[in-house]
Amino acid sequence: MTRRELAHWARQPVRIVVGLVFPVMLLLMFNYLVGGGQGVDGDNTEFLVPGMLALTMAFGLESTMLAVTQDLNKGVIDRFRAMPMVSGSVLVGRSVADMLQSAAALAVMTGVGYAVGWRWHHGPAAALGALGLLLLLRFAMLWIGIQLALVAGKPEMVQAVQILVWPVGFLSNVFATPESMPGWLGAAVEWNPMSATATAVRGLFGNPGGPGGTWVSDHAELLAVAWPLALIAVFFPLAVRRFARIGRTGPRRVPALSGGRMSPPACRGSTGAAGGAGRAGSA
Repeated sequence: MTRRELAHWARQPVRIVVGLVFPVMLLLMFNYLVGGGQGVDGDNTEFLVPGMLALTMAFGLESTMLAVTQDLNKGVIDRFRAMPMVSGSVLVGRSVADMLQSAAALAVMTGVGYAVGWRWHHGPAAALGALGLLLLLRFAMLWIGIQLALVAGKPEMVQAVQILVWPVGFLSNVFATPESMPGWLGAAVEWNPMSATATAVRGLFGNPGGPGGTWVSDHAELLAVAWPLALIAVFFPLAVRRFARIGRTGPRRVPALSGGRMSPPACRGSTGAAGGAGRAGSA
């Protein structure tokens, strides 16, 4: 299943390239055109890049939803379920392929960030820990995307989800610190799971963040692990149960005919019906 998903990369290179280039465009736009980093004591680029890495992981939810809904509407998942294979392999293949694409997106974004002046200032272990937190957030978003796709069932519904994903993504500390916002808005931003990951990643990379001083900012690394694990604990079983229910509630399939003949039970039923009709005629 993973090989099938990876084979789509070769057949649909434009979609993969767009998925990699789009967050790069956002990074360059906000770094050079829009600006940001309100309330930041330090270099704006070093504040922005870790936040954009977290935002890229969250926006991966849209690509997951689109891929799953397309497979549902094309009947691909129904065909796989009819094959002698473990039903969960469909979801495993989807998740592995998405995580590989997310790792590629992280590599591209990290390279572009380095090119525009971003640096990490702590050791390799801290940098790997930051990348691990980013991929953990993406893994949580992946299962949210699978669940929403199985519920929606149509690629058109991805647009409706985009309307929700963008405000949630921007309602975070990716572009500005919570301290620079109104009190009620800053509190909501601090408790955003994406904000926890962005704050923790900035700390591990040694990049500047906000003034801090709150419980949420002081325990960002703990929340960067707890939030994704909580989301996975909720949406993983929901997605698995929903996927299993598709097979039970899907349309019944007519057994394949062999050589143009009906199956033996059907033949017997047809013969019996014809015989009954003949006897009724004789009577």
